[in-house]
Amino acid sequence: MERSGFPIRLIGILVVVSVISFIMGIGGLSPGRVSAQGESKPGTITVVGKGKVRIKPDMAQATIGVEVIRPTVKEASAEASQVMNNVLNVLRQLGIEDRDIQTSGFSVWQERPSNPDGTQGVPVYHVTSQLNVTIRNLENLGTVLDSAMNAGANNIYGVTFSLSNTAQAEAEARREAIANARAKAEDLARLTNLQLGEVLSVSEVIGGVGSGYYPGAVQKAESMGGGGPIVPGELEITMQLQVIYSTVQ
Repeated sequence: MERSGFPIRLIGILVVVSVISFIMGIGGLSPGRVSAQGESKPGTITVVGKGKVRIKPDMAQATIGVEVIRPTVKEASAEASQVMNNVLNVLRQLGIEDRDIQTSGFSVWQERPSNPDGTQGVPVYHVTSQLNVTIRNLENLGTVLDSAMNAGANNIYGVTFSLSNTAQAEAEARREAIANARAKAEDLARLTNLQLGEVLSVSEVIGGVGSGYYPGAVQKAESMGGGGPIVPGELEITMQLQVIYSTVQ
């Protein structure tokens, strides 16, 4: 009886194994088959090269404003308007073109101060007005800001330095990024006993860490309150490039 049952048990085991193999084949889980999703392409090395260039800015942007507080809206608005007209006239006399002057803000609000006894006092009205001004000659920056304050401006929110043309600096930063990427790839190839082949693709990393413009020594000068030294310093331009190289065993 035991001998006659042995072939039957063996056939049953083979049937079960066959069924499991069939199911695995249908599900894409056959032995030795591994999904390549998210893995590096075989025969390639991928690196990100970084290039930096430091350069002096050649232009500045400043926000120049006035705030007036008066008992009535009419008085506050009229005085603020007169001050801004004076500032505009001064800016134009200094050679600032209309294309470089833009109204960036205008607001009116009421303030109701409290009396010592807790009752509300007589309301006053605030009127503020701001201009964004581009100064394309940095030698005139101090003169422009001082003249604006002499004309009645009582708020200068800051000075930001920049470049009028970034193409040359960006091109230089890209060249450094390519050289940096090559050095990284050659180092990886040596570590893995591979030979570096040709470049398969290059793409610029947009919005990555280190991409863009960064302040050097000083990039912003807060309100000077009657004049003070403004140091433009340097801008740091950083570019990142992803480079894929082929490899040879």
